[in-house]
Amino acid sequence: MKLFVGLGNPGPKYAGHRHNIGFMALDRIADDHGFAPWRGKFQGSLSEGRLGGEKVILLKPETFMNLSGQSVGEAMRFYKLTPEDIVVFHDELDLAPGKLRVKAGGGHAGHNGLRSMHQHIGADYQRVRMGIGHPGHKDLVSHYVLHDFSKEDQTWLDDLLRGIADGAPDLADGDSGKFMNAVALRVKPARSSKTKPVAETEKPAVKQEQPVEDNRSPLQKLVDKFR
Repeated sequence: MKLFVGLGNPGPKYAGHRHNIGFMALDRIADDHGFAPWRGKFQGSLSEGRLGGEKVILLKPETFMNLSGQSVGEAMRFYKLTPEDIVVFHDELDLAPGKLRVKAGGGHAGHNGLRSMHQHIGADYQRVRMGIGHPGHKDLVSHYVLHDFSKEDQTWLDDLLRGIADGAPDLADGDSGKFMNAVALRVKPARSSKTKPVAETEKPAVKQEQPVEDNRSPLQKLVDKFR
């Protein structure tokens, strides 16, 4: 069994925030893979289902971001899981928008949700780091993450979430490489080798007329000139 955790803040006020991309990822997985309806448990929203051959619990802590670990710790103890069975989906300022990385263990890098996870279950869980970009200055970070994605972000965001749902069975099976490949196919779709850009399309050759050889005698040429 695996526990997939999405980090975010509860309620419609926060639903579209950059900080809530972890919730968005779990919602897309649940929708695309036919998970059970969400229900309240472990101070959060929980949904159960299967990804490939693996039973998976989806959990969105509703304790607000900086207390996320409380909810996850309860669920981990109830299901008798270890930190290695847990995958946390969260926003990542240090990755460009649309980029994604999978990491096991490590520090929390100042992320309040991850800091709480460290406090309650340790650092040995797996993370899916979803890039949202950086506002450019640390004083702008709070305002940036607690505001909605822009209209310009919607295309890459939708592609990223679809890719995460596509690759979720591979992630549940422990194959992070296949998972990342599934995401890459959505974010950067492969071009057909048979398709040529317009600029490279071959133009039809222009047929040039060949000059006709004149076999007339000088006398015949003179006669034809005065006709």
